[in-house]
Amino acid sequence: EDYHERCVQCSEVNWGLTDGGRFYCRTCHNVTERTREIVSSAVTSNTRIQTISKGLRKLEKNDEGWEWYVCEGFQFVLQKQAEALEALGVCPQMKDEILCNFWRRYLQKSQQAYCDRPAGESIKVLSGYESSTDMESEPERPGLLHLLPLSESDGEPLTDCSFGSSTGRVSESTSACSGSVDGTLHARKNKKDKLRMSMPMTLSFCYMALLWLRESMTLSDLLRFVVEGHIPYLNVFQCFPEKMKLYGLDLKIFCVESWPVYEEVHDKMVHLAAFLELPRFPDITESCFLHPDMLCMKYLMEANLPDELHNWTCRVVKKIHIGEADFLTLVPENKSTRKVKYDVLAAAVIVVVLKLLFLLDDHYEWLLSDFAQERNKNNKEDGPYFEFKKWYKVIKNTLDVEQKKMDEQRAKYLWRCEKPLFYSAKKKSKVLKRRQIVVNLQNQFGKLSGSWQPAEKPNPSSFQFNWSEENTDGSCFHGHSLKGVLQEKCGLLTVMNPDYWLCTVKLCTEKFCGRLAHYRDVDFPQSYHFVLRLFSFLLRIQPSCIHEEVCAIEHKLFNKKLYKKPKHNPGQRK
Repeated sequence: EDYHERCVQCSEVNWGLTDGGRFYCRTCHNVTERTREIVSSAVTSNTRIQTISKGLRKLEKNDEGWEWYVCEGFQFVLQKQAEALEALGVCPQMKDEILCNFWRRYLQKSQQAYCDRPAGESIKVLSGYESSTDMESEPERPGLLHLLPLSESDGEPLTDCSFGSSTGRVSESTSACSGSVDGTLHARKNKKDKLRMSMPMTLSFCYMALLWLRESMTLSDLLRFVVEGHIPYLNVFQCFPEKMKLYGLDLKIFCVESWPVYEEVHDKMVHLAAFLELPRFPDITESCFLHPDMLCMKYLMEANLPDELHNWTCRVVKKIHIGEADFLTLVPENKSTRKVKYDVLAAAVIVVVLKLLFLLDDHYEWLLSDFAQERNKNNKEDGPYFEFKKWYKVIKNTLDVEQKKMDEQRAKYLWRCEKPLFYSAKKKSKVLKRRQIVVNLQNQFGKLSGSWQPAEKPNPSSFQFNWSEENTDGSCFHGHSLKGVLQEKCGLLTVMNPDYWLCTVKLCTEKFCGRLAHYRDVDFPQSYHFVLRLFSFLLRIQPSCIHEEVCAIEHKLFNKKLYKKPKHNPGQRK
């Protein structure tokens, strides 16, 4: 009856007493550190007896580990990811000079650190309701909670302010629900907030640093290395120090049970760069690996297509001005410009070139293939002409095998982490013993069924397929000629067929859908769908993402013909 403070977890005033004299909420069962003060007249008047379970508090202090914040956990994740990227050959400056400054700026802008009053110190700001707690009557935590250092060579912070102290009020609201100090407060934040720190956001930080350094690793490469296990992401919390206890809401924050999505990571990176108020990124020039001409060359090799197609991709890039630095360079403050997805853009350019040369309408490409096949039979002295039908069969067989292998690996993936989670020193030995028994039984049954295989990570590589011209089976098409589909006109090579079909006549302008075009495979030729499927596998994205970029390129390429004004007719209203 004497305790009228609202519960910080459910905002109700419905308190009860535990056997130890501590208050607990009857609605959500949240237990606080506050104890009831009992006035007893049996001894002496004006004497106040306070019941405190000192033994339990001492056990919690020794058993629960040290106090840590959610941002400290994410900083540990970023540190491990930066170290993994350096091991893959990324510039050593990324960790200490680029990523570290981005992270410090984020902590300062979000008022989590390097500020006068960290956001975690104000319950009203984070929880959204007022509190009438008597702060003087509650115990305080240590004065400073230092962040885990990204490296020993960290420079001076962005400001002279340090990570501020937090009152016992935060500990009360979270200690029963999470191992971190502010796990409950972090979970209360709006999940739709694109700037809310999460595991996908760590990849956005890494990609933003890679883009600033103009590294050769694209976003699709980054996500593929994550899935293959070369970059810590899935179950990365098992690498946390033993004193950083994780349970309750912490597992929802750091435990990942889904694969990272390309568009989500990219969108978070764009919003993050704008939130940090970063200046214009270094220019993407023709010598950079992220330039469309460079990436088109890579994906042509990956897709086992003729080298001569690179001349046509360069012509398309130059024609629609998507190779200029102003178009390719990220400017966070400019919200009107469309943010470039470099790998998707290069793949879309190749698709448009294939449509220009082979039409991909399930008819014309097969006629050209038959012509090239007859020519290759009769003339074996010159280089072979490119046969689309033969290329289709070779790629389809390889793609089906790799797609099946990837689907099986994802289906068999064990989301449960290898390191068991325990929250008490007394239960540690029991949990470890049970875990070892489970692992032994899995290995034994796997061997008996013949499906047991040691888990091996594939070697990190920028290429997923290996097409060598030294193969005698003719499965490599890099050196094949395009003379069968080209003709010389006025000293220039042009396509034999002047026809072209558009994926969409009009781009979507509806703001609520967020897409320029929509894709359903049943509405398009199978050849076109197969090419999209190939590049969607290489980039680990949905075919609709590439289709949308193809539509955008087509409308730039045929802009004059699509939006050609009709001749003026006095009797016709405009």
